[in-house]
Amino acid sequence: MDVKGRVFKYGNDVDTDVIIPARYLNTTSESELASHCMEDIDAQFTKKVQKGDIIVAGDNFGCGSSREHAPIAIKASGVSIVIANSFARIFYRNSINIGLPILECPEAVKGINAGDEVSVDLAEGVITNLTTGKSYKAQPFPPFIREIIADGGLLKNLAKRGL
Repeated sequence: MDVKGRVFKYGNDVDTDVIIPARYLNTTSESELASHCMEDIDAQFTKKVQKGDIIVAGDNFGCGSSREHAPIAIKASGVSIVIANSFARIFYRNSINIGLPILECPEAVKGINAGDEVSVDLAEGVITNLTTGKSYKAQPFPPFIREIIADGGLLKNLAKRGL
């Protein structure tokens, strides 16, 4: 599975309250969550994000509460992948569970700027900045995790397998 999109770049410690503010957690509507994604850190995000776009961030992305609403809001907004130096562990697992691809790659984070066009080969873990022509290697997920992501999340993967 390959993804390609324009980059939105953020710093360190982007927490779940910034990704989807708590005042919007009274809904389970993915489209409603997406309509408020990142608004407290980037008021223009929901107006500019397009299907396939990519978030690049620093250390500890998704820290804070364990709410799965944060990766759901990101995925529902159209973001195809999040690349960061590191992720909060619960956000990391929630992302896989809902089918949002994520990769840790500090070199890519350093070499990618907001607005760059980037492609990612998830099977190989290769991140290519199409704007600069530079490529970076992240540790790809093993096949069973890529299958969960490709199926749209853990519950859909389990249903597909009749479990």
